[in-house]
Amino acid sequence: MANTKSAKKAHEQSLRRRVFNLRRLRAMKDAVKEVKSLALAKDASVQEKLKEAYKAIDKAAKRGVIKKNTAARKKSRLTKFVNKSLA
Repeated sequence: MANTKSAKKAHEQSLRRRVFNLRRLRAMKDAVKEVKSLALAKDASVQEKLKEAYKAIDKAAKRGVIKKNTAARKKSRLTKFVNKSLA
């Protein structure tokens, strides 16, 4: 447990940030799952959802929830998956 006042404050801040980070991570994962399910169903609205997934992935990378390269890899693989399913 934190001993000093500043350590206690830092701990509280980390707990608060954790909530936001988990929320961003969940939004990203949900968006990716939705795109994949639409792609498998060959739905026409998959392109719109792909844009939303890109946005969620970029936001997660911007805030440090995932690394920049991880975001690029996720976007690349997702696009590849969508193109392959629709072909």
